Amino acid sequence: MNFLKMHGLGNDFLILDHRKNAETLGIEQIRRLCDRHLGVGCDQLVVMENTDKADIRAIFYNADGSTSGACGNASRCVADIYMKEQNVRVCTLETQSGTLTARAAENGMITVDMGPPGLDWRAIPLAEERDTLDLGLSEGAVSAPVGVSMGNPHCVFFVDDLGDIPVDTLGAHFEHDPLFPQRANVEFVEVLSPVKLRQKTWERGAGLTLACGSGACAAAVAGVRRGLTGRKVEIVLDGGSLFIEWRESDGHVLMTGPVAYVFEGKIKGEV
Repeated sequence: MNFLKMHGLGNDFLILDHRKNAETLGIEQIRRLCDRHLGVGCDQLVVMENTDKADIRAIFYNADGSTSGACGNASRCVADIYMKEQNVRVCTLETQSGTLTARAAENGMITVDMGPPGLDWRAIPLAEERDTLDLGLSEGAVSAPVGVSMGNPHCVFFVDDLGDIPVDTLGAHFEHDPLFPQRANVEFVEVLSPVKLRQKTWERGAGLTLACGSGACAAAVAGVRRGLTGRKVEIVLDGGSLFIEWRESDGHVLMTGPVAYVFEGKIKGEV
């Protein structure tokens, strides 16, 4: 089994190309491949497949074997692979959460149209009706998160100082809060200015990662909804910066950032 290792700002992926030789991977196989000690190691495993609905299909799996409807950093990686193969500057990706359009941007970066955010409590989804501008959750130093769906559920906390927040402890706690029947990605965000945010994300099924593309989109949307930022912001993550625009004309969220190729490899024997 051949694979490609890539990352987007340190959010790393094991990418399998099943367009010619499709294989079915079980949950335990995915977990072993993602394991950083016993497998290749990655935050998410991505499978590329053929499709009639777009240029290419991308299926995202978390390190625990669960599926993810959206992954912004991985979408940029898959788009870059396809566009380099086909020598084009625009492509479409079919994902579990819908079809995304990606474009080559300046300085080797990729822009992905992540579509409109889900702001209704059913879209996130929540277990019960709540005001998504304040979900009414609190624990220790954090409270009043904003709920956003970017094809996957997000719980966004705005904090005074990220350095004071035990992200791993609180992230794991809120990921499994009963309010989120599909669990949640949990963002902790410090406002640096109206055009710049600092963010850490606890990803459901993966834990603390160096970057989260859909989380950056969710944080940008939450910042606008709270009146803290404009519609164009830089999101500073542990692995670098993403540039997010929540476009007023159609409500779509545009994410721009880099991709990196790490190495190619082959897995021998049974996974």
